[in-house]
Amino acid sequence: METIIQNIAIWAIPVLFAITLHEVAHGWVARLLGDTTAQMLGRLTVNPLKHIDPVGTVLVPLGLLVITMVTPGPPFVFGWAKPVPVNTRNLKNPQRDMAIVAVAGPLSNLVMAFFWALMIKLGLGMLETFSWMAVPLVLMGAAGVFINLLLMVLNLLPVPPLDGGRVVSGLLPPRMSDTYDRLEPYGLFIILGLLFTGLLWTILRPFLGFFIDLIGTVFGLPGNFLAPLFAG
Repeated sequence: METIIQNIAIWAIPVLFAITLHEVAHGWVARLLGDTTAQMLGRLTVNPLKHIDPVGTVLVPLGLLVITMVTPGPPFVFGWAKPVPVNTRNLKNPQRDMAIVAVAGPLSNLVMAFFWALMIKLGLGMLETFSWMAVPLVLMGAAGVFINLLLMVLNLLPVPPLDGGRVVSGLLPPRMSDTYDRLEPYGLFIILGLLFTGLLWTILRPFLGFFIDLIGTVFGLPGNFLAPLFAG
């Protein structure tokens, strides 16, 4: 139980901001493209309370975290916040602009992954002098890198209503786009099917590994810089 509580403390802030800032990025880019709906509803804020979905932001990530802490195998933690509303009628080119709005979310996760990698770098530099601060910083940074990269590659899957599905829809000719969008009601079932068959992790692993290696190289981190997060 003590280990579970410690892990929740390490993961809570990175998971919370990975999910909420993802949504803020959607709203912010929509505003740049002409739609102020999210701004008028007070959703262009980093205050997590404005974005929390009780199930997607709290129960699902917490439940998955507890499960992965007591079972063997790679961790798989994800979640979602309340979607930021976008009124396509306010966009100059709705199909194209929605694709741009969609890709903003995963890009925000990549930026946050770089931020948390910097926290790891700072923590490693303080290990010998301020270990009481450095160890939690390194572990929280590792959690931040992992959850943000996982959310990025997961959301880029070309399955509506994931961001990748909206990007694909924006690139297709209008008639094909409309047909493709009809998959959206079945998107969750597709993802769950991939998850329970193990295919989802098989698909995500190489992309996740690529970006983990990229961040490790850019920041000069040890090759196993995520290992302490999942030890024990």
